[in-house]
Amino acid sequence: MKPRAGTLFAAAAPAAFLLAAPFFLSTYWVMILTEILTMSLFAMSFNLLFGYTGLLSFGQAGIFGAGGYFAVLSLIHGPSSLWAAFAAALLGSALLSMIIGWFCVRRDEIYFAILTLGFGMMLFTVAHNWRSLTGGSDGLGGFTLPPLDLLFWRGSLADPRHFYFLVLGVVFLGALLLYRMVHSPFGLLLRSIRENTQRLSFVGADVRAVRLCAFVVAGTLAGLAGVLFAFFNRIASPEMLHWSFSGKAVLMTILGGSGVLFGPAVGAAIFYVLEHVITAHTTNWMVFLGAILVVLVLAFPRGVLGSLLHLAARRRGRPRP
Repeated sequence: MKPRAGTLFAAAAPAAFLLAAPFFLSTYWVMILTEILTMSLFAMSFNLLFGYTGLLSFGQAGIFGAGGYFAVLSLIHGPSSLWAAFAAALLGSALLSMIIGWFCVRRDEIYFAILTLGFGMMLFTVAHNWRSLTGGSDGLGGFTLPPLDLLFWRGSLADPRHFYFLVLGVVFLGALLLYRMVHSPFGLLLRSIRENTQRLSFVGADVRAVRLCAFVVAGTLAGLAGVLFAFFNRIASPEMLHWSFSGKAVLMTILGGSGVLFGPAVGAAIFYVLEHVITAHTTNWMVFLGAILVVLVLAFPRGVLGSLLHLAARRRGRPRP
């Protein structure tokens, strides 16, 4: 098989599976796949900062959860419109990311990570204590999802398969945006910042502006993933904003492959499939899951997808960086 044909097959096979999955999988596995897609978008948004720009953010969950709250509040207090809820979440997440990012991009390395952690903790505290708006520790639940209205079709999101296709469409658009971004001159700037910030500053590039743009895009996509997560679970809760939730994005990114566009998606699939399979057989699932993850990280130092791509590139005589 020629390299280009192999690449096309490698891209077409997962796409065909995702499109056909609801027609041959049980409802249980359709819901798991929905969760995997949602968390893939969340982890891919983190990867834009960590894998491509070299910025470790522990505040990604704060914007993720805020996006969910923006959408749910829009449904409860605004028009019963799915698209209005998405619009509120996108605008709110972008604005919140811009405010937080303006402060955080002024520092790098561990200082950036601490700043994002601090903002994430503040957002969690607001969501947990502002009971009149956010429902406090109980969160905001009990809302009804409006129907999915497309040009020639109307579907109920109470149907797991209809909801799955909504999530698949949103994740596809988010992944397409990330693909175009990282394969553009802007993506080259991001990788240059990751490799040598000072050299880029010397040639006149505004490093802070580039970082802020990446932070806003990553935050907006994280907020979009938060909407899908809140809709999937039928609740927006403070736990979505906790810094430990950002740890999931870190884990999935490293497991699948940092700096590889779809690496976090592979990491999310491995993590959630293992979690559901192991929990079905033992109550001590965390011990076994942790052991398997340790083995995978040691066996695939570049992440599962990253290591496989590196191996394939070496066999073609073009080693990946």
